[in-house]
Amino acid sequence: MKILVTGGTGYIGSHTVVELQNSGYEVVIIDNLSNSIIEVNDNIEKITGVRPEFQNIDLCDSTALAEFFKKQNDISAVIHFAAFKAVGESVNFPLRYYHNNVTGMINLLNELVKKGIRDFVYSSSCTVYGEADKLPVTEESPVKKAESPYGFTKQIGEQMLWDLSAVSDLRSVILRYFNPTGAHDSSLIGELPVGIPNNLVPYITQTAIGKREMLTVNGNDYDTPDGTNIRDYIHVVDLAKAHVLALKRMLDRSSEENVEIFNLGTGRGNSVLEVITSFEKVTGLKLNYRIGTRRSGDVVSIYSDTKKANEILGWYAERDLNDMMLTSWNWQKHIGKD
Repeated sequence: MKILVTGGTGYIGSHTVVELQNSGYEVVIIDNLSNSIIEVNDNIEKITGVRPEFQNIDLCDSTALAEFFKKQNDISAVIHFAAFKAVGESVNFPLRYYHNNVTGMINLLNELVKKGIRDFVYSSSCTVYGEADKLPVTEESPVKKAESPYGFTKQIGEQMLWDLSAVSDLRSVILRYFNPTGAHDSSLIGELPVGIPNNLVPYITQTAIGKREMLTVNGNDYDTPDGTNIRDYIHVVDLAKAHVLALKRMLDRSSEENVEIFNLGTGRGNSVLEVITSFEKVTGLKLNYRIGTRRSGDVVSIYSDTKKANEILGWYAERDLNDMMLTSWNWQKHIGKD
């Protein structure tokens, strides 16, 4: 079966393409390379022995997208990653996020309806929960007012799928990620942010290798044991494997509802300082960091309950925080500091 992966040369997308191809699926990638590089496709081929088809298309370009789908008659399902994803950046540039994340998804869904493609895996986020009243969060936890435009675009995407499934044959699995990190064991693919990283771990590794002078911890006065934000960090390979299981569930016609939602995390929360400590432990390096002010849009603490994914998808997070830090560092050493 041929699977369309939007954003397939990006961080999570590229790891998922690897797992799809290792599972025997044919993959076609759409990506506009706004936050990735084409060489990722070369490295996917090195890992799997198969080069996925690639099309440089911006989902916001409805004309180019329509032309692509005119030539495709054998796509069985879609995994949708293509979106801007930085919380802080979205606060500063909200219209950029609304245009890219919402308009692009609308254009994509319009084409899927035209082509009769029914199976859709959506890359969502724990940001839809906002500042949760109770931890850990389950799939039944309230979707609260978003703390950032990025989080709101994910809420809008989820709502579009609910509304569209009510009036069409579309079936969706919504995967709510917590905090992906780590890299492939080959060190051939990993997180490669364009410009200054917005996520914690690549900023840590870039600081450690000398690309950044210092890491700033965004606040240490939160109501947490050490005063820093707590997140549920999950290894990107574990995350990628969940997409294959979610896809197989739909293609096997095992889904019980038109829209199903699953949390993807480890079920454990780690603070920013705990992540730094883990990195220093596995690398033997002392990280240069300082305490700064809080960052707009950040929730204090969030971590997952993954029982539903465990029981229904048969998926479990297998890798711990030390593994995430070690593979992230090996990837950073592989790409250097340039």
